[in-house]
Amino acid sequence: MALDILGKLRAAVRDVPDFPKKGIVFKDITPVLNDPALFRASIDLFLERSRGRKIDKIVGIDARGFVFGSVVAYELGVGFVPIRKRGKLPYRTEVAKYSLEYGEAEMEMHIDAMREGERVVLVDDLLATGGTSAAAAALIRKAGGNLVEAQFLIELEFLHGRKQLEATPITSFLKY
Repeated sequence: MALDILGKLRAAVRDVPDFPKKGIVFKDITPVLNDPALFRASIDLFLERSRGRKIDKIVGIDARGFVFGSVVAYELGVGFVPIRKRGKLPYRTEVAKYSLEYGEAEMEMHIDAMREGERVVLVDDLLATGGTSAAAAALIRKAGGNLVEAQFLIELEFLHGRKQLEATPITSFLKY
């Protein structure tokens, strides 16, 4: 992984103060997505981590995890599984709750999204407090998936989200 690429990606990530609420500095990846070379470079980071690992499915978390995860799944020639906020998937689902600063929320995955023992990589844009990712990991395990690794473009280390993912191996490319 070339340091030059990571530097370019880091430079493209835009800080948006007070979004979605006062006191939060949002890490906006849309400049990365808008630049064809940087978008490709970000996808290549995920691909480099996943190639040769006998992965059966890529799981992406609503919504930016869909952007990265679906392309990675396509390039690897494996299935893609969306995990969404409750009420967004049309078929029968399993549900996992997670905590937010202001209450609880729920994520869901189709009950037939994976088979017992399938090797799965979880992909998302950002690891912050880890609640959403932990809920996704719980859904994967409940379905019988073998969560090989969770991969994130960005990790906000000061929020200690890794603790929520227990023993799951984690790779994050840009750390703040």
